[in-house]
Amino acid sequence: MLKKAAILGTGYYVPEKVLTNFDLEKIMDTNDEWITTRSGIKERHLSEKDQPTSDLAFRAGEKAIVSAGLKNADIDFVIICTVTGDYTWPATGNVVVERLGINGVPSMDLSAACSGFIYGLTVARAFVETGLYKNILLIGAEEFTKIVDWTDRSTCVLFGDGAGAVVIGQSRGDGGEILSTYLASDGSKVKYLLQPGGGVVHPINQETIDKKLQFAQMNGKEVFKNAVTKMPEALEKAIKLAGINIDDLDYFIFHQANKRIIDAIAERFKVPEEKLIVNIQRYANTSAATIPIALAEAVEQGKIKKGHLIGFSALGAGFTWGGAVVRM
Repeated sequence: MLKKAAILGTGYYVPEKVLTNFDLEKIMDTNDEWITTRSGIKERHLSEKDQPTSDLAFRAGEKAIVSAGLKNADIDFVIICTVTGDYTWPATGNVVVERLGINGVPSMDLSAACSGFIYGLTVARAFVETGLYKNILLIGAEEFTKIVDWTDRSTCVLFGDGAGAVVIGQSRGDGGEILSTYLASDGSKVKYLLQPGGGVVHPINQETIDKKLQFAQMNGKEVFKNAVTKMPEALEKAIKLAGINIDDLDYFIFHQANKRIIDAIAERFKVPEEKLIVNIQRYANTSAATIPIALAEAVEQGKIKKGHLIGFSALGAGFTWGGAVVRM
């Protein structure tokens, strides 16, 4: 018999260091009004030089495990959604398993950029509902501030560091359930958002460094155009798969990349402001971590409660995109 998967616990962690728009005014040709108008971002959190992505993931993961009423030893699979792992390889999940003290438990990294959490949610759901694993720790964790060019104001001001985590397990009979997920991708759009250097196409050497290929590159117009079409499309498909109506959703958590994107999608669906979970102004774009951070923070604040229906949607590099509907 198919076992229903649900989110059993949530947690998040952001580094202590905060960089505001006013701080950025002192180091580059930009200002608070320019950044806020174009993105809705006011500040972002920065990891320390010696603080890797695995540390953020570990801290968020431990909180999610406690929230689920479990112990570290109860986790039987770890999935880290990230494109800014500690190393090109091995997987950052291996490092997190060590930090959690559960060596022997399988782990892996999942690379879908900003859509990573929804991709991971789909994988974890499948593992639980087929009975392969019981309690899966799913973490979105990124340190984009370490792979952006801090002389390029068009990209560096948009990103921050952080991690959000959930425990996915069998529904406990309280109504909680992952109702649906939907995924898609389009490889013809790779050039619009990527980190060119570091792979086998452009291995790190003096030439790639001189060309700054080790930094994230983005065509903002193309990303925006695709986000405002693919994200609502993905959510509509997820809603249909869940067998509900859009008005049934209590809250919407869209990928926190740009407030203008969120507003455009909300306007299309006629979603009232009070149904939107938005924290981009404090954390900026943390890629795969944005949705789980927003979810965990809203749960912590008592805004999202048991029984609430939540709609997720994201678009990331690749392009990848996806949507999901979850009953908490």
